[in-house]
Amino acid sequence: MDQLPVILGAGAVVLLVSVLAVRISIRLGLPSLLLYLGIGVLIGEAGLGLEFENATLTQSLGLAALVMILTEGGLTTRWQTVKPALWPGIALSTVGVGVSIAITGTALHLLLGLDWRMALLWGAVLASTDAAAVFSVLRSAGIGKRLVGTLEIESGINDAPAYIAVVVLASGTTVDWTLPLLVVYELGAGLVIGLALGWAGALALRKAALPATGLYPVATVAVCVVAYSGGQLAHASGLLATYVAGVVLGNSRLPHRSDTLSFAEGLGWLAQIGLFVLLGLFASPGRLLESLVQGLVAGAVVLLLARPASVVLSALPFKLPWREQVFLSWAGLRGAVPIVLAMIPLAEGVPGAQELVDAVFVLVIVLTLLQGATLTPLGRWLGLSDSTEAKEIQVDAAPLDELGAELLQVRIQRGSRMHGVYLSELRLPAGASVSLVVRDGKSFTPQGTSRLQELDQLLVVTTEQARTATERRLRAIDRAGRLARWRGESGS
Repeated sequence: MDQLPVILGAGAVVLLVSVLAVRISIRLGLPSLLLYLGIGVLIGEAGLGLEFENATLTQSLGLAALVMILTEGGLTTRWQTVKPALWPGIALSTVGVGVSIAITGTALHLLLGLDWRMALLWGAVLASTDAAAVFSVLRSAGIGKRLVGTLEIESGINDAPAYIAVVVLASGTTVDWTLPLLVVYELGAGLVIGLALGWAGALALRKAALPATGLYPVATVAVCVVAYSGGQLAHASGLLATYVAGVVLGNSRLPHRSDTLSFAEGLGWLAQIGLFVLLGLFASPGRLLESLVQGLVAGAVVLLLARPASVVLSALPFKLPWREQVFLSWAGLRGAVPIVLAMIPLAEGVPGAQELVDAVFVLVIVLTLLQGATLTPLGRWLGLSDSTEAKEIQVDAAPLDELGAELLQVRIQRGSRMHGVYLSELRLPAGASVSLVVRDGKSFTPQGTSRLQELDQLLVVTTEQARTATERRLRAIDRAGRLARWRGESGS
């Protein structure tokens, strides 16, 4: 009990320093991942002298943090953004993972002299892109929605097949013709569990009358965690179930959706900070230097050979332009996920697992610096990035249960086609109307002749039946302006 204040205080200080590191990383142009890892290293044996070498605990906490990161990623994924990229994303996260494992394993068997099982284990560990890096970097990079959607789907799903491959190879299970059937079952069952619990959770949250607004975000996240547990207990992919449940919930008509997304975002940041600091604490700088060559070789194989080949083969049925394939090849961001996966064979006592963990640390640091610094410039060079691209309007909803109505808070982003549109030109569905406009911190009741501007906030009152049509109409005008219907924009 005497140590509790010290532990809580130290944890709070580390958390505050890590939060401040986000600002520093933005100013310096460095990925926050490296600063978090650096904080962990400074606390560890090379800094303050705190020794931490429990691989089993690190693996368990790492998976728990990954569940939170996938939950946040799923809840904040817009279905309309990823829908056009659904099949390319699925191909990258399944076929691409298999191709990456095979090519990486073969190359490392030849270059580093690893036996086949260990070489393929290296390939499986390095096959997964990092959801946290993709969700945080690409959504603000100004890249086209199809590319962002493809990478979001890939990073949200590919943890599952990579995890299955690592567990199979680390456990010494015989690899035979039944392995593909096992993978299909685990992914299929995880998908079904995620869809079912996401749908049931959304329905229950809409029907429930919880006594406090803050309970809705907690319950939403709990549904995603239950999806993970249900998937694992059914010997299916709990990681896939988590992400799918999050996507279903995030695209449902949840009460207090804005509060839920804000809570999930904060929880995702907390999971990332805790995970990266923990991994930095586990790392040993001395061992990392000894694994420098292996890490650089593995990184070169993944970046220059395995990733491009997996993209090209996965994209064959979809005829993606070569510019997009180049960007997808370079955007295979690695982060904490490969390190967490590398902990699995270490916790199982697999010979050579420590060297794998150390090499993956080196690889992640090098690739994060290289790809993180060049991804946005590459997008501009390939003509795929548009810094002037308008962000879509944000629509938050709060229920008025007793009145059978809902309030929509609409924020008009810079560059929106809604700028300059008269209120009468919105032509909202019957049962919906704009009751208030907030502009430059001042609010007023609009008339039909009121003209909307960028950065305006609108308060729209709508019946429950008209809400979906109202949101679609607002999005249509946001994308195509007052002539949205003539231009075929439905806002769906």
